[in-house]
Amino acid sequence: MTVEFLLIFFVSVLFVWGMKHYSPRIGLVDIPNIRSSHNDVIPRGGGVGFTMAVWLLLPFICFSVVTEYFWTFIAIFLVLIVGFLDDHRDTSPNTKFIVIILATILIYFDNIVIDDIGVFFGWHLQLGWLALPFTALAVVGFTNALNLIDGLDGLAAGISIVIFTSLFSVGYMHDDTFITCISLAFIAALSAFLLFNWNPASIFMGDSGSLVLGFVIAVLSVKALAYIPAVSILFLAAIPNMDVMIILVRRKMHGHSAFAADKCHFHHILHQFFSNNTKKTVFFLIVLQVIYSMTGLQLDKNIDEGYLLVLFILNTVMLYLILSTMIKRQKRDC
Repeated sequence: MTVEFLLIFFVSVLFVWGMKHYSPRIGLVDIPNIRSSHNDVIPRGGGVGFTMAVWLLLPFICFSVVTEYFWTFIAIFLVLIVGFLDDHRDTSPNTKFIVIILATILIYFDNIVIDDIGVFFGWHLQLGWLALPFTALAVVGFTNALNLIDGLDGLAAGISIVIFTSLFSVGYMHDDTFITCISLAFIAALSAFLLFNWNPASIFMGDSGSLVLGFVIAVLSVKALAYIPAVSILFLAAIPNMDVMIILVRRKMHGHSAFAADKCHFHHILHQFFSNNTKKTVFFLIVLQVIYSMTGLQLDKNIDEGYLLVLFILNTVMLYLILSTMIKRQKRDC
């Protein structure tokens, strides 16, 4: 099995290298703007490279998984297409929203759905007819959360590798081939991508990468709910989850649009704190995600999840207060 995933690594290297040289020819480039952390025109589309490496090779490595979860693999390809189109000519947020909703409906056909989120303060929350809408909301929410942290070289890929590693351990402990195969495949493919994306990056993943990663992690997380508490998922992917929650609260408190672009994300604030040192910022966030992921893996499914949710909220509030202090010192308009 190790050899097969090494093959994904090397094919991902080849595909990402190909996109690095081909993307500029079709105008698939990232032009610096006020929110950019780079000053040069950089090729986009690295996500096409590493996703296609997984999508094309996984049927030969985990054939039973692909056949059993056929619609899920179609859904991943659908998200890849809309991400690629957005990288190429900026599709509307509504278009991306609709496509991710359609992709969520496709995974429902493979019985990947949130129908039970556990016991909260003595109440057993079974969703019934709300299962599909709730799943769609969760998948869309996390897909966009992962997309929002793709703002520094190596950040989204590094955080995703940590999350996939956590999910792999869940799948491995419970003998879930679907979770283990897909997690390992993306760990291999993203490790290859990081050779090109670590600071200073020579290619970005673009929405073709960040949307796919967010969607796939969301899908695996839904599947993992059979084995771990729902709140564990919040910890396993704490950095993107906390970042989007804090951003939405701050924008609401200041009367800004929830969809307004700014430089007030976790990584923007820390980047300035570390004197604009990208490597230090990304390394710090990856280590922090490792700590939260390890915490999430230790949570007991038999504990009332209401108390676990309080623990997560307290962590988020603490982070919010720390970031608010840093924003004031940096005199940011957030």
